[in-house]
Amino acid sequence: MDIINNSNYKITLGSASSRRKELLEMTGINFEVNSIPVNEDFPQSLKDKEIAEFIVSNKTKPFIEIVEENQIIITADTLVWFENKCWGKPKDKFDAKRMLKMFAGVSHKVITSVGFLTLNNLEILTESTDVTYKKLTDKEINYYVDKINPIDKAGSYGIQDWIGMIGVERINGSYTSVLGLPIPQVTNQILKIINENL
Repeated sequence: MDIINNSNYKITLGSASSRRKELLEMTGINFEVNSIPVNEDFPQSLKDKEIAEFIVSNKTKPFIEIVEENQIIITADTLVWFENKCWGKPKDKFDAKRMLKMFAGVSHKVITSVGFLTLNNLEILTESTDVTYKKLTDKEINYYVDKINPIDKAGSYGIQDWIGMIGVERINGSYTSVLGLPIPQVTNQILKIINENL
């Protein structure tokens, strides 16, 4: 991404997620990481992508006072939306197994919102991807949860993990968004911001 790297813009990933860091590194974009923890609670009246966008807006707030000229700070949030309910990270292994049993054999939605904070503006883009699992067996679910212990993952799974390899029959949307950062959309938005300010 020479266009971005040769611009006078500094790119900052405002996330502690190692997966998001790896995804952004794969683009070749030069960036720094600066994560500031925030409360990720949200009003129960919010639904679907409203939740992810609300949390991203909150994740951006600590950076408003420190964002510099010619800097883009990227924040993100990923959640699972299923049966009209937000499914975040499981409380424990039992909760993780319960979630995966519910998702087995049906489709659910993975929503990732990404915020782009500059000195004068905040833009949020959201990607929704439908993920369909096969009818997972109890043995497969137990093996995955006991071996991987996915309690730090929204929806109790990482699509790049073993369970995704053997269980996901199809996705409709952005694969990298399910991983935590919709890379084509992110790089396009960075380029758009830079080009608008040339």
